[in-house]
Amino acid sequence: MGVLKRWVRARRILKDPVVFARSIGVQIGDNCRLLDTTAYTFGSEPYLIKLGNHVTITSGVKFVTHDGGVWVFRDKYPDVDIIAPITIGNNVFIGFDVLVLPGVTIGDNCVIGAGSVVTRDIPSGTVAAGIPARPLKTVDEYWDKIKDKAFHIRSLPRDEKRRLLVDRFWGQGSSS
Repeated sequence: MGVLKRWVRARRILKDPVVFARSIGVQIGDNCRLLDTTAYTFGSEPYLIKLGNHVTITSGVKFVTHDGGVWVFRDKYPDVDIIAPITIGNNVFIGFDVLVLPGVTIGDNCVIGAGSVVTRDIPSGTVAAGIPARPLKTVDEYWDKIKDKAFHIRSLPRDEKRRLLVDRFWGQGSSS
């Protein structure tokens, strides 16, 4: 591959986090959002990570597919390692600074709360959070709790959205 082609490919990979993740071996479904991912997001075995369709990975999320603690056994067992894949289902949102550990499966239709450490499988249809992450409620219970606070403004133009939110929270005629 020529220098120019490599440069263009590298720019495209760096510009598009999904393309970057696929280029290092992460299996990614359709309609996924990877927000503020870095070279460290997918760890040392990115080819052992599978994301379903309609998955959002937010800033600071890290996937770890190996157990570094086996380091303490390396003098006695120089080639020891514990490595396991991570599988994320369809329609999943993973909040800021979540750590997902080896061997974890997160089911379909899940929300993982910010700052959580996911040490074991999370069943489908669950909102989970904490250290370690544990199921808190179903996604249906979550919707029932938030639906009265929810805005249906995603398709509004940016200026109109801003005006609506400023009026809602700061009152009519408020500046800034």
